[in-house]
Amino acid sequence: MTAIEDLVPRVAAKARATSTALPPAVRAEDVAGAEAVLGFALPPLLASLYREVANGGYGPDYQLLPLVGPGRTALSEYRSERSASTGGETPYWPAGVLPILDWGCAMYAAVDCRSETATVLLFEPNAMADDGAAAWFVDAVSLAEWLETWLAGTGWYREDADAYDDVAEPTPWEMAASRIAERANEPRDDR
Repeated sequence: MTAIEDLVPRVAAKARATSTALPPAVRAEDVAGAEAVLGFALPPLLASLYREVANGGYGPDYQLLPLVGPGRTALSEYRSERSASTGGETPYWPAGVLPILDWGCAMYAAVDCRSETATVLLFEPNAMADDGAAAWFVDAVSLAEWLETWLAGTGWYREDADAYDDVAEPTPWEMAASRIAERANEPRDDR
């Protein structure tokens, strides 16, 4: 059994146990359509979560954003942040980094869809001054690790996390500056 085949059912079980009304999962066509608009593929584990568990609505504290649909979605938030970043004085949002969870106060958990492990990043704009890279931290080296932390209830975001020595704090993302500096030719969907 692969890591995805093992992890997805455990995430689904916790999602059902902790969420009162999960939205239906998306179809493979929905994932393909989102990838076409984004201009990059979702990591296999993230795509499996949206196809096999639900279209968001579960996960740490504020819960995963839906991938597609009405209202705020991972797709719409990515497009909004990329647009604001490339059009502003201080670029801050790298191409290929998909927001998957809104922590509140403009903070996001985001997946680096270009990394082999689907690194989970924390975007914390309150740390940003004249350098957009200062707002980026590594939350987990992989999406699988991030999900395992949620399943185990050991994330830094727990209310009592400061009472434990083994809770990993996010660290600065060393690739942030170079990734922000890249100019990606992303397809635009101006519907």
